[in-house]
Formats: sequence, C-alpha cells, structure tokens
Amino acid sequence: MSAALVTLGILVLLALRVPVAFAILGPCLVYMAATDQSTGLSLRTAAQEINSFPLLAVPLFILVGVVSNHTGIADRIFAFAQVLLGRVRASLGYVNIGVSVGFSWMSGTALADVAGLGKMTVPAMTSRGYPRRFALGLSAASSLIGPVMPPSIPAIVYASVAAVSTAALFAAAVVPAFLIAGGLALAVYLWSRKQTHLAGRRAAPGEARKATLRVLGPLGAPVLLLGGILSGVFTPTEAAAVGAVYVLVLGFCYRRLTLRSLWRIMVETTTTAASIAIILAASGLLGWILARERVPQDISSFLLDFTDSPIVFLILVNLALILIGMVLEPIAALVITVPVLLPIAGQFGVDPVHFGVIVIVNLMIGLLTPPIGGVLFVLGSATKTPMHEVFRGTAPFLIPLLLVLALLTVAPDLVLFLPGYLGL
Repeated sequence: MSAALVTLGILVLLALRVPVAFAILGPCLVYMAATDQSTGLSLRTAAQEINSFPLLAVPLFILVGVVSNHTGIADRIFAFAQVLLGRVRASLGYVNIGVSVGFSWMSGTALADVAGLGKMTVPAMTSRGYPRRFALGLSAASSLIGPVMPPSIPAIVYASVAAVSTAALFAAAVVPAFLIAGGLALAVYLWSRKQTHLAGRRAAPGEARKATLRVLGPLGAPVLLLGGILSGVFTPTEAAAVGAVYVLVLGFCYRRLTLRSLWRIMVETTTTAASIAIILAASGLLGWILARERVPQDISSFLLDFTDSPIVFLILVNLALILIGMVLEPIAALVITVPVLLPIAGQFGVDPVHFGVIVIVNLMIGLLTPPIGGVLFVLGSATKTPMHEVFRGTAPFLIPLLLVLALLTVAPDLVLFLPGYLGL
C-alpha cells in the first residue's frame, strides 16, 4: 500500500507538469518521513546512486555531443551523406538516416541528435518536395539511433545500475542500432516507390572529394571511441575523456570555437548532466523504497505464477516499458525499473546484456509517444512546427521500430553475437 501511494503521488505530480526529478523526490521524502527514516539516510541513498566511476562518462559524452553540435560536425556529415547517396530516389530520406548513424557515434542521446540535425534535415527535405510530416517523422525516428548506438548514455546508466560490463553492452547495441537504421531505410524505400518526382542527383565534379576530406576529422571520433573501448585500450570513461578532447581540438582547428562559445558549451553540458544526475539520485531513493516494500519480490511471484516462458515474460516487459516510457523520462524509468525487473529476468534465464538492450530500445520508443515524447517536443520547437503535426508525422515510423523491437526480443543472438565474438 505504501509503495502504491508513492507511485500515485509521482503520477499526480507528473500530470501537474512538475519536473521529473522533483515529482519522484517529493513523494519519496514524504514516505521516508512517514516511516521514521532519517534525512541523512535519504541523502546517503540518493548520493550513492550517482557515486559511480562509470557514470563519470555521462557528462563527458554529453560534452562530446554538445561540441559536435556547435562546431558544424553534423553539417560535414550531412554533406558527405548527400554526396554518397545523392543518386538514389528519395535520397534525402536515406541521408537523414545516415547522418543520424554518423552523429550517433558522438552524441549518445536522442535529444542532442534531433536538436542539432532536425533544424537541418527537415528544411532541406521540405525544400526538395518531401511532405513536411514525412520529414518530421523520419527525423524524429532516426534520432533514436543515437541513444542505442554506442557511446550510448542510457547504456552507461544501465550498466551502472545492473552491474554489467559497459563495453559488452556497447558491443551488444551495435547490431540493434543498425537494425533500426535498416528498418527506417526500408520504410523510406517502400514509401518512395511511387514518389517519382523525388529523383536523385549526381554530385558535381570535385564535390565528392571535398565532402570526403571535410568529413575525415569527424569520422576519426567513432574510430577513437568505439575502437578504443571494444579493443580494451580505454574504459568507456577514459574513452569519453579522450573523445571530448578530440572534438574540442577539431572545433578549434575548424575555427568554430572561441572562448565565449566554449563557455556556452560548458554551461549547456553542465545543465544537461546536472539534470540527469538529479533524476538518477531521486530514482535511486525510489528504488530503495520499492526494495524495502518488497515490490520486486511481489512482481516476481506474480509473473512466475502467470508464465514460465522467457518470451512471454519479455513481451509483458515490452508492453509495460512502452507504457512507462509514455509518461516517464527514460533515464528515470530505467533507474526505477531495472532493479525491479532484472532479478526477475535472471529467474527466466534472460541474459542481462540482452535485457539491457531491450529495456533501452523500449524506453527510447517512449521518446516518440505522447504525452511526454521528449524528442517530439524538441523537434517541434527546433522546427517551429505545431505538436499535432509532429505527432502525425511520427506515428507511421513507430511500425518499423516496434518490428525491430519484436525481432530483438525473440532473437537474442542478434544482440549477444558481437560481445561474444569480442570476448566481452
């Protein structure tokens, strides 16, 4: 009953548009006071949730994404993708996806992707005759590649909460990220078959060479980050530090960084990292309360009585996480649900790395669903588009995303192949 009242309080505060961290923290502190728990225990429990060496990578990867947004790296990737795919019908649809794949190796978050790329891809597509809803929906959906493809900030948080290898989770997420890109590309292909007016164009002489030379620097970032992590040269936290230095050097080399812009970058990075840290701390306190009230054990008993099939369990988890992702910010949802569901997944024989990828993909799909839909609101603001237009444009692209999620659920080898091959 106490856990139910805390949950109800959180939902009411979220409905009143209270910031997520405080919507979680308020009912938790009321519970602690009502059960005669000390304030010191509350503070220690919250602080312990963010006192983690792997989590140091989060602000550093945020810095990498913010610097990449401010230094024109996305523009260079966009120009290169246009040259590479320009001849194909509906080429800007594939370019949109390709740019998200390239940028994902540096951003690690969907909001940075859609904020930086949406302002570029949507106007470019609409000016070439693409329906605005299609451009909005594809830009929103392709931004989900960022938080799935390593270096993924949700993956770092999951690895910290679940006590699994961050490198193994990074490796496991590569194939799912490319499957999402492939599913969206298939959707573009099927849509474009009747769009004869969207013919491609051949690159001008010298354009390909110029675009390739301009993208060599940005392409060095994923080689440095992923190559260093997966080969064991760097830990993810060390790779984040090296990557941050690398993109800062690129920014000064491209003459796009000044001391004034560097200050703005640091403020933006600090603000974003601090908001995540507060959510993590508040969610950690909620997790302690749920554990004290034996909520994981109750859910485990219910599910084990309901089914003994891992597939049925994962389908139920998918349904629950999509509903949770519709109303709760992904990082908070991840920190709250993983301590409850992961032990149950273990009882069903589900690999924790496979489970982590499923959790992340589910919660990222939540970024595209009302009423929270963080990606939708950022894209609408960046492109000055009414929210109902963004919602309608995005809805068709949920189909390929859900199909990829279903494939990952029933075929764990797609997720676990690469970590096993690399010995992670």
